[in-house]
Amino acid sequence: MKKILNNSLVEKSSLHPRNKHRSRYDFEKLITTCPDLKPFVSINKFNIETIDFTNTLAVKTLNQALLKQFYKIENWDIPQNYLCPPIPGRADYIHNIADILAASNGGSIPKGKTVTVVDIGVGANCIYPLLGHHEYGWHFIGSDIDSLSIKVASQIVNSNSLSKFIELRHQTNSSLIFNGIIKPNEIIDITLCNPPFHSSAIEAQLGTERKWKNLGHQKNAKSTLNFGGKSNELWCNGGEQAFINKMIEESAQFSQTCLWFTSLVSKSENLPAIYNVLKKVNALDVKTITMSQGSKISRLVAWTFLNETQHIQWSLKRWKV
Repeated sequence: MKKILNNSLVEKSSLHPRNKHRSRYDFEKLITTCPDLKPFVSINKFNIETIDFTNTLAVKTLNQALLKQFYKIENWDIPQNYLCPPIPGRADYIHNIADILAASNGGSIPKGKTVTVVDIGVGANCIYPLLGHHEYGWHFIGSDIDSLSIKVASQIVNSNSLSKFIELRHQTNSSLIFNGIIKPNEIIDITLCNPPFHSSAIEAQLGTERKWKNLGHQKNAKSTLNFGGKSNELWCNGGEQAFINKMIEESAQFSQTCLWFTSLVSKSENLPAIYNVLKKVNALDVKTITMSQGSKISRLVAWTFLNETQHIQWSLKRWKV
């Protein structure tokens, strides 16, 4: 069967213009970069090369190939059942927060180690720091309540010689988000978070089954979500709304030492409550950016407690050196 080798003209226009993954995956190049990917690649009914996205090992190997080819990450692995993120969507978040910082910097994206980003819930995969440092040279602080996630993420960082640029901190109090992670008088330029969006283990299980059905497979006792995910990565009491509300409330304590706070919002019905909490804590500016990958639509909500003059002063002091 004839296969399509060059899909460079087919673009995913919903992704950010700077996203490296707007074209279909070039599996020939990916296999050259990562030969382990070859056994997982096949021709689908549309005569296009692809992988089985319900196969967790195939998805992880695809990620390893993408990280090697596009981001120069030679060593990346995660334990079984930990979240294996879709890289194009994660890259979109990074590029969108770069635009948010640019708006505070006269339209120019601030780059390099003078920019410090906090990733709440960095996970074992450490994906946001890896992408963000490669694309913009930023310094990252990644936090997580799961000690194994911190251990694995640290191994990834160290094995790729990135310890000068990515710092991992264990959040020992699961009821706190920024407190215990951001140190007193520490200056942060922007935070990011992909919060657990389910409110219970049962809801997370139902979500898994829906995704499997959408992929054309039936869930069975041995199956796992195509992108994995431990309990703390997938759900928390009250779901994403409660988590983001808590994040917003805590962010007010760092209103003068952090320029921007951001979070993904998976469920649009949670936005009114989120906006209400932002109003209560007196956020001065709130931005909402719609992001999509395939059929999945999410939103990035960003807020700041500083006015326009303070943003200019921040830019001059932090980035124009």
